[in-house]
Amino acid sequence: MQSKRKEIALVHHFLESSAKRFPDKTALIHGDVRATYGEINNYSNQLCLWLVDQGVSRGDRVVLLLKNSLEYVVSYYAILKAGGVAVPLSTDIKPDGLNPLLAGLNPSAIITSGKFERLLKASDTSLIQDSKLIIRDYSSILDDRGLDITTFTNVLSCGDGLDPGLEIKETGLASIIYTSGSTGEPKGVMLSHKNIVSNTNAICQYLHLTKDDIQMVVLPFFYVMGKSLLNTHFAVGGTVVLNNKFAFPAAVLREMVQERVTGFSGVPSTYAYLLHRSPLASYRDKLPCLRYCSQAGGHMSRRLKEDLRQTLPSHTEIYIMYGATEASARLTYLDPRQYNEKMDSIGKAIPGVTMKVLGSDGQELPPAKVGEIVASGPNIMQGYWNDPEGTARILDDKGYHTGDFGYQDEEGFFYVQGRKDRLLKVGGHRINPQDIEEVILSSGLVIETIVLGIPDDLLGHRLVALATPGNRDCKSRDIRAHCANNLPKYKVPGEVRLVRALPKSGSGKIDRSKCIKMATEQQ
Repeated sequence: MQSKRKEIALVHHFLESSAKRFPDKTALIHGDVRATYGEINNYSNQLCLWLVDQGVSRGDRVVLLLKNSLEYVVSYYAILKAGGVAVPLSTDIKPDGLNPLLAGLNPSAIITSGKFERLLKASDTSLIQDSKLIIRDYSSILDDRGLDITTFTNVLSCGDGLDPGLEIKETGLASIIYTSGSTGEPKGVMLSHKNIVSNTNAICQYLHLTKDDIQMVVLPFFYVMGKSLLNTHFAVGGTVVLNNKFAFPAAVLREMVQERVTGFSGVPSTYAYLLHRSPLASYRDKLPCLRYCSQAGGHMSRRLKEDLRQTLPSHTEIYIMYGATEASARLTYLDPRQYNEKMDSIGKAIPGVTMKVLGSDGQELPPAKVGEIVASGPNIMQGYWNDPEGTARILDDKGYHTGDFGYQDEEGFFYVQGRKDRLLKVGGHRINPQDIEEVILSSGLVIETIVLGIPDDLLGHRLVALATPGNRDCKSRDIRAHCANNLPKYKVPGEVRLVRALPKSGSGKIDRSKCIKMATEQQ
């Protein structure tokens, strides 16, 4: 099986290969929908032919504005089969965020659903006047805009469903995935087929994925980690279970039992809510098939890692992972066998990737010395869409500059100590907010927290912590007291504000810019 995967050069070959090997196997489950590899590939080929007939050619951008669904999967692979560039956009996007993206992308087509018709109507429709629109469950809201609109029903009646086999280079652009923009404007990360395929194969290797794996997906496909869950399991002929209702985690757990799920993946907030707002503990003996859980999407506190290990079934392995959109998803992973011993580490580089810690002079630092983590490998992006200056700032002959400070220990394990663009100057001290967040979470009083630097004329920044309490008895003064007992005085937040929930991006990550807005508005 592995030798066949190595021959794959293009992303959509994952689907085509599995459709040939397992045509009648269930590839996707979404509520009452069950689709086989053969069906998905057939639908994808029909949509591909329609796109080509409409003039979509190599390098043309096709926007995907859909929730996770069968239509999303069909559309994603169809775009790639046609030689187009799949551009998934956040389903939480607003008109003022959509307009500049559409202006820069000039999409040949937009694939969406009736849920987003009002969004398109509220946006500048002159930006999509020349785009073909495919809308699932179309409700005629856009009829007065003079747009070229069709439905999935019409599209999925084209051709004979055979693989088109168009000539596409592995170095060709496959997808533009926008960063969350939580610390600035979203950037369009350009990923080639080779970038995605190499990363997919590496993930399959270290997670030991096989055709018997069944992945529960609660992360959106517009998020690079969510998309990697799709590609990896289609690469091995596994099954993907879609659940877009993580707001009701008990229902997710019930479906995991029902579908005999073997893998679950999430960001830190996913696991925080599973531990504190779901009956996960009572499901410990009901998940005999759960082979592993994986976490990426930012730093997860030691307290959360310890609680997760105690709560999950003992046979369930936990993979701590580190990556970036710019890396097609993944850069490192921590082998579950080192979970307890190296809990604070992000592990070692995945197969095919080289990681180094560089000093300010660009030279590699010895173990235990803190510098910037820089990565290189076939998975590193081509650059940012329409942003050569931004690309030049982080890509050079040394590799991809992650913007994260960290070090490597004597055994080769990497540790992240925070982002260089988030260090705060408070009364002459350089402070890493992550250190304070770790202490607050270690109290066991809160589910999640973020420490912000609010501009202050006297101190430079004033530390404010926003926190979601674990129960009604939690008080701000208790959190500050815990900080005072465990941190030097200059690191103790001047204020701790309890909030019902921290603002999140569509991928479930804490949205720093929205948190700053919340803190300053409350001030």
